[in-house]
Amino acid sequence: MLLRIHPENPSGRLVKMVVDCLRQGGVIIYPTDTVYAIGCDIFQPRAVQRVAQIKGIKAEKANFSLICYDLSHISDLTKPFPTSIYKAMKKGLPGPFTFILNANNNVPKLFQSRKKTVGIRIPDNRITREIVRELGNPIISSSVYDEDEIIEYTTDPELIHENYEALVDLVIDGGNGGNQASTVLDCTGDEMEVLREGKGKIEDIL
Repeated sequence: MLLRIHPENPSGRLVKMVVDCLRQGGVIIYPTDTVYAIGCDIFQPRAVQRVAQIKGIKAEKANFSLICYDLSHISDLTKPFPTSIYKAMKKGLPGPFTFILNANNNVPKLFQSRKKTVGIRIPDNRITREIVRELGNPIISSSVYDEDEIIEYTTDPELIHENYEALVDLVIDGGNGGNQASTVLDCTGDEMEVLREGKGKIEDIL
């Protein structure tokens, strides 16, 4: 199913439709401020397994990021981290950054794994943040890649729907996506380290 939601003024009724799908164990594809992503409710183990199968990886070994509505969710998932990291997150989020943090004991239970770290995303995208706010907890995020040798990410939601409609329950059309992923920052050590340069500019958060 392809569901069109206005990117600037998301309909509350349509957002609730998406949340109902997630609560029933659905897998969705949704827009972010970078590329389109595939995900599900973190508290639906079978849905997590489905996302992993679609991506061709094992759930317990997958490096899924988690989409949060704001910074208030983060202490539920991570161990304490330095004030300098918190300040960087406040500057960069919502925005095109993924912060890798040390996971607390809640995260391995979600993924039935020994995961010691977790990637945190708060995208600057009203549709996705409203979905997470209405749901009341984070959702999984994994980028939708393109099989084209030149274009790394599929930007057209209608094309994404054609490619994935048999695999997922819902594709949200929030307009054309980007083709540049988030900047990934490892914040598990003493100093922040850039693991991948993407759309987010480091100088904006230092």
